[in-house]
Amino acid sequence: MKKFRLFLAGILVLGLGLLTLGGCRTATTAHLEVVTSTSLLAQIVERVGGNLVSVVNIIPPAQCPGHFDVKPGDIQKLADAGLFLLHGWQGEQFSAELVASANNPDLTVVPVNIPGNWMVPSVQIQAVDTILAALSDVDSENAATYQEAAAAYKASVTAKEAEIEARLAGLNLPSINVMCSNQLTDFVQWLGLNVVADFGRPEDLTPQVVQGLVDTGRTGKVTLIIDNLQSGEDAGKGLAEELGCQRVVFTNFPGGFDNTETWEKALDYDVGLVLGAIAQ
Repeated sequence: MKKFRLFLAGILVLGLGLLTLGGCRTATTAHLEVVTSTSLLAQIVERVGGNLVSVVNIIPPAQCPGHFDVKPGDIQKLADAGLFLLHGWQGEQFSAELVASANNPDLTVVPVNIPGNWMVPSVQIQAVDTILAALSDVDSENAATYQEAAAAYKASVTAKEAEIEARLAGLNLPSINVMCSNQLTDFVQWLGLNVVADFGRPEDLTPQVVQGLVDTGRTGKVTLIIDNLQSGEDAGKGLAEELGCQRVVFTNFPGGFDNTETWEKALDYDVGLVLGAIAQ
């Protein structure tokens, strides 16, 4: 009888050990696997999802989505994912082929096509709401946690907006005439600068177009050119040289430059460039 009791005790200990190991496996594999097309999406998913999600981004933050080439590893990322968030931009035409190649029947694909520049606070908040809905739909069990995190992040966005507005107050930015990348127009106008004209990517700038922009810049007394890293950081270089004015390069995506991996840090980086240009 004593040996039998010892045998039962051993079985019980072994069973508890297996349950514990099983619990550990569940905990480590419980993350929602999310793939994003850009860092604009990725950093919001990370903020809203926290430790409930595992985020893999496809397009490097310094690269233009329209010039991205799919790699075999990107297909595997989607094959293992439960949710794919993309913008639905024309430059993301690769996405349909990518999803088909992944052959993942459990993958939910959600376009997050929010109009406007995502560096603008109001647009950022709209994006948060849309991403929150996508996460909650796919993982309804944790919807309340996602909602709480989204509310906290939106409060952070609102606070950063007030901080930036305070930093720029009294600088008379509407009196500063600029030309900027057409990918930045909404954002530059939100900052308060006077956009005289905008320009496209380097491949769009024919000699005739450049001459027209130079003439417009001279007439409009442009003193600052603002390029966009992701759409060709040197697009406006020739314009600045012709006009004899300053030039800065914004990042339109978090992570485009060092120490810009969040929306707040990217915003601070771009604003810092404006303040530095004004101070010169």
